[in-house]
Amino acid sequence: MTAAQSAEAIACVPDLIATARNAGMVVIHVVVAFRPGHPEVSPRNPVFSVLKANGMLVAGSEGAAIHPAAAAREREPIVVKHRISPFVGTDLETLLRANDIDTLVLAGVRTSGVVLSTVRHAGDLDYRLVVVRDCCADPDAEVHAMLLDTVIAKQAAVVTMVELAGALPGRSS
Repeated sequence: MTAAQSAEAIACVPDLIATARNAGMVVIHVVVAFRPGHPEVSPRNPVFSVLKANGMLVAGSEGAAIHPAAAAREREPIVVKHRISPFVGTDLETLLRANDIDTLVLAGVRTSGVVLSTVRHAGDLDYRLVVVRDCCADPDAEVHAMLLDTVIAKQAAVVTMVELAGALPGRSS
């Protein structure tokens, strides 16, 4: 993924979060982070073994921090995940059920990773899903488009930020 593609998706996030807050939605942030030494990473996990080998995404490091544009407010939960799906090994589902949330609005900087994994997992848990197209990016533009238009669209409404903002209450133009 180019820096520009990643930057475009990240630039969308503050408006997405503001739109959700203005509509009275619960905002839950998800980050990837590991303890020093990455004891959570199995040598059988090729994706995260690379992170472990390079000492990346250690909790408390700049690389594992929430981007400043997406900073959590005081009462907004931050879920720390150790796998691609934010549901695996976390309390995300508990937070969603405790807050009676049945619809998830998703964004992410890896359509072929976290976005796809979350859609599949959340779909199997019977959540209604909305994926915000312009708040997602992937290293392969062709895969990104195919996933959003063909695969993800079978389980989620795929919308633009403008479409989402227009569909939610509490948003002034």
